[in-house]
Amino acid sequence: MNIDQARFNMIEQQIRPWEVLDQEVLDLLFVMKREEFVPAAYQAFAFADVEIPLGHGANMLAPKIEARILQALQLKPSDRVLEIGAGSGYMAALLGAKAEHVYSVEIVPELLQMARDNLKRQGVDNVTLEQGDGARGWAAHAPYDAIVLSGSTPDLPPAFLQQLKSGGRLFAVVGEPPAMQAQLVTHAGEGIYQSANLFETSIAPLRNALQRARFTF
Repeated sequence: MNIDQARFNMIEQQIRPWEVLDQEVLDLLFVMKREEFVPAAYQAFAFADVEIPLGHGANMLAPKIEARILQALQLKPSDRVLEIGAGSGYMAALLGAKAEHVYSVEIVPELLQMARDNLKRQGVDNVTLEQGDGARGWAAHAPYDAIVLSGSTPDLPPAFLQQLKSGGRLFAVVGEPPAMQAQLVTHAGEGIYQSANLFETSIAPLRNALQRARFTF
């Protein structure tokens, strides 16, 4: 497989047609070596339009979703970003390429080590990996300019909104299968949050994600 050609095809055939037109995002996806974050058993799918299993119930997001996240957040070089669900470390590396610093929280020790090894091998030095359950917020370094939930949540925990700076942006996939919405929430001022639905999708949930209240009669 010609890796550069496969990467080019991923961008031109999957990502650009999915309304990702931000040239900075497209350029970043070409230079950040996605294949270096993909487990050896799935190298043939490194540039495919699929989620890639990482073990422990976690997946790498499809490339077009990663691209839409980057485009929606409009990160600035001064931004401090929180990611919940480090996985392979690839999303953290992408975020780190556009922001000042990324705090990435992972509940599974084996995935945390995978992400740490991958990021170190790629020379990424502005990502702090922390082990813990961040499914309902991570106050340690709050407030953040941007927050990314790399797994879905049936409902968006209020703590994440409270941990956004004014002007901050949050990306989350909210809902339950088969009906989930990728949402961008912007902190527009004191107690004011604006939510926009970006696209429909279905991705694996965060472990210990906030569940919707169930009513029985």
